[in-house]
Amino acid sequence: MTGGSLGQRTASYGSLQLLNNNGIVGKPASSIFTRKPSPKMLLAGSRDREKQFLLLVFCKFLGRRRVAMLLLVGLPLLIFTLGSYVLDKENTSLNIDEHIGSLVPYVSQAADDPAALMISRVKDTQKDRDSSTEKDGNKTQRPSPPAAASLIKRVVPLHHPCENFAFPPPPPPGLRRPGPRPCPVCYVPVEQAIASMPSSPSESPVLQNLTYIHDENPVKTETHGGSDFGGYPSLKQRNGSYEIKESMTVHCGFVKGSRPGRQSGFDLDEFDLTELEQFHDVIVASAIFGNYDLIQQPKKISQAARQNVPFYMFVDEETEAYMKNSSILDSNKRVGLWRIIVVCNIPYNDSRRNGKVPKLLLHRIFPNVRYSIWIDGKLQLVVDPYQILERFLWRENATFAISRHYRRFDVFVEAEANKAAGKYDNSSIDYQVEFYKNEGLTPYSEAKLPITSDVPEGCVIIREHIPITNLFSCLWFNEVDRFTARDQHTTETFWCIRLLQVLRQCIINWFYQVQV
Repeated sequence: MTGGSLGQRTASYGSLQLLNNNGIVGKPASSIFTRKPSPKMLLAGSRDREKQFLLLVFCKFLGRRRVAMLLLVGLPLLIFTLGSYVLDKENTSLNIDEHIGSLVPYVSQAADDPAALMISRVKDTQKDRDSSTEKDGNKTQRPSPPAAASLIKRVVPLHHPCENFAFPPPPPPGLRRPGPRPCPVCYVPVEQAIASMPSSPSESPVLQNLTYIHDENPVKTETHGGSDFGGYPSLKQRNGSYEIKESMTVHCGFVKGSRPGRQSGFDLDEFDLTELEQFHDVIVASAIFGNYDLIQQPKKISQAARQNVPFYMFVDEETEAYMKNSSILDSNKRVGLWRIIVVCNIPYNDSRRNGKVPKLLLHRIFPNVRYSIWIDGKLQLVVDPYQILERFLWRENATFAISRHYRRFDVFVEAEANKAAGKYDNSSIDYQVEFYKNEGLTPYSEAKLPITSDVPEGCVIIREHIPITNLFSCLWFNEVDRFTARDQHTTETFWCIRLLQVLRQCIINWFYQVQV
């Protein structure tokens, strides 16, 4: 399952060389022995002479200039045709879906192939090793997997089908391709992805217990930013939340009410609240506020995901009214796969900022969910959720994944691009950049590795709900809440990398301690 290189050609395009009787390349004129030409060779020679004669006649009647012009026009056309054929041939040789950017799932060629034998997945931790000790000559039984994984035996192949996958080289410079560019990604079959789901939560570095501030009467103590919904955290509280400890209490929206969604701002129906409290291994969530986007139906979703993975779409009353008038919302509050959750008493006047509540605070809205996939309302999900989680979390032993900006990777370059495009007020962008510079934000360099970019796209967020990722989301939301709505998108970019830099050293130190 490796990507092929564009433009490569085999040696068959070259000409064969004459060999002497010792197998050494030699010249025809100095061959060791000669052979009488056969009748076929004589016939071929006469044909060559006829072709040369016709070519001379052709040149004589057309003239040298016309022949040169024909060559100038014909050669580029011929090269373009051959190049298109080679590119098309190699693209079809790659087992890649150009629209969704994924490889067609791996299928074993033979059921009896030893390379396709499956073995049980055993988590390499001391806890699992202790649980596998023998008792009375028999090994103890491991706990049964979750509901979705119980459909399929928890097995993995001897060799991961994507272990030899390689990205194909980029297209030659200067060539413009219409439509979206393919993004080759190697996904395993859905059954294998489900079998790869960890049976227990990942360990959270340092932070083990995270609670949230509750305040029915929040008071604004500083002049800049904040809201009743977010609780107006002070700069002192903000800076204290960077000091990651074993137990922490932080602002994380929903400061009012008995629970998120009940008299807290961003209020939900009691029936919906009961449904959102149910346990799920995986959910997919999105939002449309202000009737800004058209709802997109997911594609290529497996039967297992349809049965076990809920798809939740948060909308405000304006968007709900449009759906009802368009007759796309059924009596079960569904539009296709999406279960529509109507939000009342929205906390902000800006629709984009309201959309950040479910985007960043899913762990507060869904307290009993293990994994979540967030996609912006403008996007369409075209890969099965289990395959996405296997590729970006379970295969990498990661707990948080976010899309990277397709072009820029430096915060300061991104800020200048936003200013040049006139997307936001320049003074607000300059203020925020200066604010983070004073806190130590520097241009991107290799010294920041393993962070490969300072500019996330933010339209797709894949995460496991554990304390450290919940803290990340809370502090990200607090920064969105602090700055004004018109530079909200730059807040999303700047603050995400600011928090990554704060958490990076802490997490790396924790990994070193675990390894030692």
